[in-house]
Amino acid sequence: MDKGQPSIWTWARDSALLVATIVSIFAAFSNSLTWHLQQLWGASGDFWQARWDQFLDCFGDDESVLFIYGTTLLTMGLYWGVGSIYILMDYFNWPKWIRKYKVQPGTNEPVDTKRLVSAIGYVLFNQTIVGIPFAAFGYWMMYKPTRSIRVLPTFSSVLLELAVFIVVEEIVFYYSHRLLHHRRLYKHIHKKHHEWTAPIAVTAIYCHPLEHLLSNILPPALGTIIMSSHISTSWLWYSMAILRTLNDHSGYHLPFFPSPEAHDFHHLKFTECFGFLGILDYLHGTDRMFRSSPAFKRHFVSVSTQPLRKQFPDESKIKLNSHDD
Repeated sequence: MDKGQPSIWTWARDSALLVATIVSIFAAFSNSLTWHLQQLWGASGDFWQARWDQFLDCFGDDESVLFIYGTTLLTMGLYWGVGSIYILMDYFNWPKWIRKYKVQPGTNEPVDTKRLVSAIGYVLFNQTIVGIPFAAFGYWMMYKPTRSIRVLPTFSSVLLELAVFIVVEEIVFYYSHRLLHHRRLYKHIHKKHHEWTAPIAVTAIYCHPLEHLLSNILPPALGTIIMSSHISTSWLWYSMAILRTLNDHSGYHLPFFPSPEAHDFHHLKFTECFGFLGILDYLHGTDRMFRSSPAFKRHFVSVSTQPLRKQFPDESKIKLNSHDD
């Protein structure tokens, strides 16, 4: 192992610490929010169970409708709701101050209209023509609920299932993604997604329909199928997955947001950073170039408003500045 490179135990320790921190914050926030909402509305019993009952009373408790159409509306609404904010930022180059957080400065400033329209068309096709039939197939062939849809799962069971989802997605996404980079498949399928060497948020699922099934839908969905998850847990997980992939493809490394550096580096170099956690990339050595790059130094959640590119500039800028001196 190269000196100065983190060991697998370091990665495991840091990952475990991150997950523990997130779980602790989530637990504390959930308990605190629940208490305050109960005080505000005078709700009796479990606040979230009461809200869930109201939701089902309003929209019905037909599991097939909720699984197929409810999931579609939720995921599309979240994708385009958040994605539209990024579209406005890239298309109008506004607000100007946010450009300093670009991962690849000078790209998509502004985004090309024809490319943007084409990307939107592909995404809508994948979400509807591909996504809805797969959701129906998944429900009728693989969905085996083990509890009443009327009863929300316990907080501890949700945390356990989320942990399983993360592991399953990392494994399935990493290997399906690497498979799509095989020379026999890449030019026919995955090359479409890599047309954007500097991605924007809505290109997260701009891809060939087969790739959308294999690499976008299956990795996050498989964990929920294995665990026979309650629809509410599945919706929570899908929402988290969508927000993460939008951020990974956004082209911005914003303060207090998860780092998109690894996946952005993948779009730039093609042969590195196939996973989303980084563990399998480390084990298979598919992040060596990334770990030796300035982008790796910027690969963390920034708690400062100063752009990380100023704190950790590219080597070319360092050399240029030294010549100026």
